[in-house]
Formats: sequence, C-alpha cells, structure tokens
Amino acid sequence: MAKRIVKWTETAIKQRRAVLKYWTLRNKSTLYAEKIIKISEIHTKSISLNPFAFCLSDFPETHVAAMGHFSIFYKFNDYVVYITAFWDNRQNPEKLEKLLRD
Repeated sequence: MAKRIVKWTETAIKQRRAVLKYWTLRNKSTLYAEKIIKISEIHTKSISLNPFAFCLSDFPETHVAAMGHFSIFYKFNDYVVYITAFWDNRQNPEKLEKLLRD
C-alpha cells in the first residue's frame, strides 16, 4: 500500500508545541526538543507507511505509537493518517482519556 498523507489535528499540534516549549525552557537549550522532533518525524513516517504496525489503544479506532516518554495517537483510512494526540506519558492518564473521548 502507498504511503498515506499525515495530518495533525490542532489539538496534537498544540500538545507537541507545548512539550517542545516546556523542554526548551527547562533545559535552556533546544537540543532535547530537537531530539523529540526527530523521533516524532521517524515515527510519523513509519505510521504513514504501515499504520497497522502499532498497537490499538483503548480508544475506538485509535492506534498508539510509543516513543519512550511520549506517544502519538492516531486514526487512519486508506489515504490519510490523522494524528489526534501527542502525549507526554508522565501526565495524568485521565486527562488523555477526556481529550480522546471528546
């Protein structure tokens, strides 16, 4: 099957941006943020090529790609992968549940 187009939801974009900003301010450097960007790009490319490669989550039709302390939640069809959440796994899981159910 051909590579799918990847589209990030506004929620996922905001989450990723907040994570990158947090780590840049905390470390007073962009090195860790750049590492997160690189890892998420690698995973996003893998997802677009084979979205079935990652596990189904507890949420309907939603898969999750774990990346250490972070996870990418996504849904897909034959043509598009929708990144629905970029999650820091150290956060309260109830917050994620509310986010993905809404």
